[in-house]
Amino acid sequence: MTLKWLAVVVAVVSLTSCVTGNVVVGVLDGGQLPLVVNLFALTTAGTAVILAVVAELHDRLNDRVSALTEFLVARLNEIEAHTGDRNTGFVEGYLLSHGQEAAVVPFGRRGRGAAER
Repeated sequence: MTLKWLAVVVAVVSLTSCVTGNVVVGVLDGGQLPLVVNLFALTTAGTAVILAVVAELHDRLNDRVSALTEFLVARLNEIEAHTGDRNTGFVEGYLLSHGQEAAVVPFGRRGRGAAER
């Protein structure tokens, strides 16, 4: 059972026991439960409701972050595939425009290594 539903059950049980206790004591004795018992039941129910709301918001946030992550991964894969195609076409075009004997040489090192040559 998830935290959200456990908190809902605790809230319902707490409120039900408070109302039932007050009704039973009111019918039998003509009074009500002591204030401490009523405050404890209401505090427990209120805390459980707040905990259930926070748990629900956490679940929604987690779902949104998961969807955003999946979207970003798909988009980055699409960009990577598109960029790879573009670079491949550039190298092939370069080789075709300069003939078969043209060589593609990598850029030299930058910084102190290039000045020493």
